[in-house]
Amino acid sequence: QVQLVESGGGLVQPGGSLRLSCAASGIIFRFYDMGWYRQAPGKQREFVAERTSDGMTNYADVVKGRFTISRDNFQNMVFLQMNSVEPEDTAVYSCNAHLRGGSSRDYWGQGTQVTVSS
Repeated sequence: QVQLVESGGGLVQPGGSLRLSCAASGIIFRFYDMGWYRQAPGKQREFVAERTSDGMTNYADVVKGRFTISRDNFQNMVFLQMNSVEPEDTAVYSCNAHLRGGSSRDYWGQGTQVTVSS
């Protein structure tokens, strides 16, 4: 059974900070690319950040310099440190695990709500 469980969401003021966590189980964690995506009401899900199994890091332009993704392969966890948040960051943030190759796999968590408002 594969599970990705996000936590750490909540209400924050513009300019504030928040740290999201994702705990994975049921996969060989170190083989997977791990990423964060978000979806705002009425919008498509969009890419936020990823940390790949071979050590590459990528960010969406809109969060570059503000968000930091990290992973701990011993604890099977991935994190998203969100700094200088803006109202436009309001969304449900979901954790993604992706296995590349001929038999690719994608797993998703249920998501955690982040609301940026004063």
